[in-house]
Amino acid sequence: MTVVVLGSANLDLVYEVERIPAPGETVLSLGSGSFAGGKGNNQAVAAARAGSPTRFITALGRDAAGDRLAAEARAAGIDLLDRRTDAPTGTAAIFVDRRGENSIVVNSGANAELTDLTAAERAAIAAADVLVLQLETPVDTVAEAAAAAKAAGTRVVLNAAPSGAVPHAVLREVDVLVVNEHEAAELAGPDDPMTALTGLGCAVIITLGAAGALVGVPGEAPVTVPSHTVDAVDTTGAGDTFVGAFAAALDGEGLDALVAATGFATAAAALAVQRKGAVPSIPTLEEVRAFRDAR
Repeated sequence: MTVVVLGSANLDLVYEVERIPAPGETVLSLGSGSFAGGKGNNQAVAAARAGSPTRFITALGRDAAGDRLAAEARAAGIDLLDRRTDAPTGTAAIFVDRRGENSIVVNSGANAELTDLTAAERAAIAAADVLVLQLETPVDTVAEAAAAAKAAGTRVVLNAAPSGAVPHAVLREVDVLVVNEHEAAELAGPDDPMTALTGLGCAVIITLGAAGALVGVPGEAPVTVPSHTVDAVDTTGAGDTFVGAFAAALDGEGLDALVAATGFATAAAALAVQRKGAVPSIPTLEEVRAFRDAR
């Protein structure tokens, strides 16, 4: 499967802490580091490492952080379509506690400049099997990319994260919606999340952390895909690893193909949480296969 990801790229500034600070509280870091990140970047790396030819449409600053993210993306085998802007490259401050749980603050920076698709970007979307989108870039561009993909027959996978309202102009173009349980509940309102979301006419994957994932399509009973029991070190980027690996493994139509891709993605995410950092934690195709064979 050829994959195009349109989305954010950030330099993650990660601080290891005993506990995530409460409002007004100061805690001392147990260690720190900087890593390539951003939901779009993470998902593109995950798709590439899972074996798919991958292109990444993003915006970076004309700065050292932008140069670093571009170099690391290309080193991961990604065909990068990056705009350089006068805005600084996006950053994220990430606090990771002893249990591997995290708290994240994102400064969009250049990501906010990803507007009005170019002819080259539209051509890349049209040539792909799958377009992957998230919501860390301007939503109007997400809608424009989804419409361009739909017109070209490219499947659209939307990871509706960070949590928030998603315009109907986007949702009506989506083939597969990937959300965690909190995002699903916010989109569905008072209704049952799976019923409400498959009612939009698309397939739905609801990730449930240690409980695995729920896969549904309109008119059929949902299927639970179990997780893998592992000791989590850092959950940063695990959801993005899932999305990118899922897109790379999405071969075919229907519930069976979705369940198979979800099983692969669940294994990739289980490997990712056992390592530190977003991009550094993302496994290769060979690692995912070996992990699944050992189970």
